Amino acid sequence: MENILKIAVDAMGGDGSPKKVIEGIIHHEKVSKNIFYNIFGDEEIINKYLLKKLNVNNYKIINTKEIVEDSDTPLAAAKRGKNTSMWMAIDSVKNNYSDVVVSAGNTGALFVIAKLNLKMINNIDKPALSGLWPSKKGMSVVLDLGANIECNDKNLIDFAIMGSSLFKSLYPSEKPKVALLNIGSEELKGNEIIKETYQKLNQIVNEDFEFKGFIEGNHLMDGEVNVIVADGFTGNIALKTAEGTANFITSELKQAMKNSLLGKLGSIISINSLKKFKKKLDPRLYNGAILLGLDSPVVKSHGGTDFIGFSNSLNVCEKIIRGNLIKKIKQNIS
Repeated sequence: MENILKIAVDAMGGDGSPKKVIEGIIHHEKVSKNIFYNIFGDEEIINKYLLKKLNVNNYKIINTKEIVEDSDTPLAAAKRGKNTSMWMAIDSVKNNYSDVVVSAGNTGALFVIAKLNLKMINNIDKPALSGLWPSKKGMSVVLDLGANIECNDKNLIDFAIMGSSLFKSLYPSEKPKVALLNIGSEELKGNEIIKETYQKLNQIVNEDFEFKGFIEGNHLMDGEVNVIVADGFTGNIALKTAEGTANFITSELKQAMKNSLLGKLGSIISINSLKKFKKKLDPRLYNGAILLGLDSPVVKSHGGTDFIGFSNSLNVCEKIIRGNLIKKIKQNIS
């Protein structure tokens, strides 16, 4: 029997919270076993949405009426003090009452409060925000998605190692294949930092991942590599571009199917293919970015997602704990 996994949940962060958070927990509990939810937030409001749909043995509400606002700067959020639902959820992990923390709240605030409370893993200088992207051959880990605008070669090498550890904890049967996101695939392309990183990664003998060189933006979804490394500036632009393109394609396709009789007939004929296509691009299925580099796992759910998306971020929490993510990073980084 698996050990009970304890997830600290900031119930008050993000759009539509705590309703979507509680509904996400209820949805997650239906498909997961041996999970205990430490839920931080306004007990009176949370109980309105629980409606006895959650097994009373599987959760505890830690009451607080103080929250981090989406409009807060990271500094203002930290100054709100230790009684906000976000701070208390992170503190729960710090004090080993929970194994992992998840929040759909203010991203900058989550980073700052997490760094104030949790230690960095030895030999790692900067944390990185990593996410999951779909590809032709499954899933890829992409990092950094915006935590660090400027990075040196050591930071990028650390990201490669942490990203590989994350991929291995999520997909134990597959070998991580690492590539650096660049403006070309040739060895001489790119700035000095990325070229230096290329040379150093080429010299690393590591059984835990295979370095595949550079990858260009138009090949991110090919699936030839499954760990893609960039500085936070480049990674965030790539992320927003991919999200925007996916939204554009699905909305234009939907519009085309409505605009003519031929389009409507075509949509009926190919309904199963269209459903598969829509599911492939559904961002809720990839919800749950992980802040890597800290001594405890921190998961960021998209603030605008719904309960399905939040449930998937809980699934990410479950996988990275069951897959011994932190232990893998510590072993590989040393």
